[in-house]
Amino acid sequence: MDGRCFALFLGSQRSWTRPALDPAAADKFREQCSRHRFDSAHILPHGSYLMNCGSPKEDVLEKSRVLLVEELSRCSRLGLSLYNFHPGSSLGSISTEQCVQRIATSINNAHQKTPAVVTVLENMSGQGSTVGGNFPELKSIIDKVRDQSRMGVCLDTCHAFANGYDLSAEGGVKAMLNEFDQEVGLQYLKAVHLNDSKGKLGCNLDRHEDIGKGHIGISAFRDIMNEPRLDHIPLILETPGR
Repeated sequence: MDGRCFALFLGSQRSWTRPALDPAAADKFREQCSRHRFDSAHILPHGSYLMNCGSPKEDVLEKSRVLLVEELSRCSRLGLSLYNFHPGSSLGSISTEQCVQRIATSINNAHQKTPAVVTVLENMSGQGSTVGGNFPELKSIIDKVRDQSRMGVCLDTCHAFANGYDLSAEGGVKAMLNEFDQEVGLQYLKAVHLNDSKGKLGCNLDRHEDIGKGHIGISAFRDIMNEPRLDHIPLILETPGR
């Protein structure tokens, strides 16, 4: 396939803890990335699904903050420069503004304790009480982070479509990127997750589909591949692939 980017998890998605990282394994990983010419800006580790850095539950919030620091530290030891994660959820028991503040505080805490790695917020589908589904919410988190040079966004096409950004329309990809630039800023765009959507426009469902088999349709993905503003952005598949 001659792919030039990839994603990975840094540990089990079922555990709050991570075993110690073997220095020899870390060195081998860095060596293999260099050997196969994978740029660190084109490798996108995905955060644990257990984390909720905006949780109203203090025990979950604390565990999420500890894990965020651990995963950023692990990225640094592996020579990775990006870390993508789902911002968080209010669980319907605090306001969006309160959840945003908790997420930003979690990021500020992690930045203070770790070097260099860019924290990349993934846009969400709007399912349930998740935060970060629309561009203004993503920007509101970034605005509350002290070191904004360590902030980025990963645009998930399924999530965007489910949240009402009509990528299936003619010119929909350009329109979404224009809106992102206006609301957030293209300088923050670090990656794209390429997924079609099982759900219809604005459904708020996080249901990925294979490219061209969902409601977004193949034309949008042709437009993405021909969009010059995405030329140096890692494009990563998260499709079911059945």
